[in-house]
Amino acid sequence: MDLTRELVAGSTGEFMTVRHLVVSGSQSEVGRALAQEARGRGWRPVPADPTVGRARRTWFERNWPQHHARMAGAAQVAGVAPDDDAVHLDGLTSLPVGSGCSATWSAPSRTADGHTLVGRNYDFFTLGQQQLVAMMTGEQGPEDEPPMSSRPYVITSVPDDGPATTVVTMNELDGCMEGINEHGLVVVLLVADAESANAPVPAGPQVGISSGQLPRFVLDTCRDVEEAKQALLTAKQYDLGTPLHYLVADPSGRAFVWEHGHGGVEHIVEADGDSLSVTNHLLHRRPDPADPPRDNEDTMLTHQRLEKLGERVKAGPMSPERLRAALDEVRFDGRKSGDSPLRTLWRTVFDLDDRTMATRFYLGDAADGEPRYSPETVFRPALT
Repeated sequence: MDLTRELVAGSTGEFMTVRHLVVSGSQSEVGRALAQEARGRGWRPVPADPTVGRARRTWFERNWPQHHARMAGAAQVAGVAPDDDAVHLDGLTSLPVGSGCSATWSAPSRTADGHTLVGRNYDFFTLGQQQLVAMMTGEQGPEDEPPMSSRPYVITSVPDDGPATTVVTMNELDGCMEGINEHGLVVVLLVADAESANAPVPAGPQVGISSGQLPRFVLDTCRDVEEAKQALLTAKQYDLGTPLHYLVADPSGRAFVWEHGHGGVEHIVEADGDSLSVTNHLLHRRPDPADPPRDNEDTMLTHQRLEKLGERVKAGPMSPERLRAALDEVRFDGRKSGDSPLRTLWRTVFDLDDRTMATRFYLGDAADGEPRYSPETVFRPALT
């Protein structure tokens, strides 16, 4: 196994510090390295109902062997047998209600250089977990709790049995918020229904893939959009009350949004033309685009952001610079958000043809509310 660790954004006194882990070796060795890193952040295996634990392990072995192998590596760190059904050897990734996010895709026919581009803002709160719960319930939270989003990771995994991936994760190291693999396949997650989502269900890991594990599952097991569709249609999934949807794209110029609707019905929302934007409402239920619903205090400007992104993307040939400008127009910052602790914590621009992920990270607010960001860093899913 080969492991390197580098601080790529932030420092003492900044809101955020971001570390880049590069791990190569077998999937088990990758899992061991990630578990060692997670243990330093307080991770320990949590007790499991043996029936559920056995079923989860069996499902991963059959449907997501990469994750199953990484769990075996985590077992070594935890000092338990890899087939111990009494504990969960991975972390549950879930997002509290109220996060935002915006994303947009441009096909080669829409871009200035003929490259497929995906851009996204990752919007989340600058609060700790107990503080966030207290804000939602109107109670008083602890003042000294570290923010949930202050220690993200960029993780590059180069396993012996491929594909190599680079992902960004806010909290759990076995899931991610977005990423790209060596085939140029990109997946980003967003909250699916900011207006009517309920508080997360207080339950443990279920059989299948959690909402935060889904992007990693697709990047591990798929090479292109068509394989991603088949993988998602045949995978068991759960969200524990925080429904998400996902933009998936590949270098060939294909893209779709994956959503769950009423009754658990699964929806593949295809791109209508050579661009596709998504924010925080379900696209398969979207009314007439010419007459969108009005935003209110609960929608987090989801309709307004979608309209503005769509206008900017369709205004002319898209370039990485124009994409960055469009994302900055719809970001959350201290000047626009008022007293709200919601901020755009990072902005990423993917060039799917070049297999690059260029990301900058939020470091805090200036006195006038202007956000301060780190210099943009370019990551790739392989070591070259």
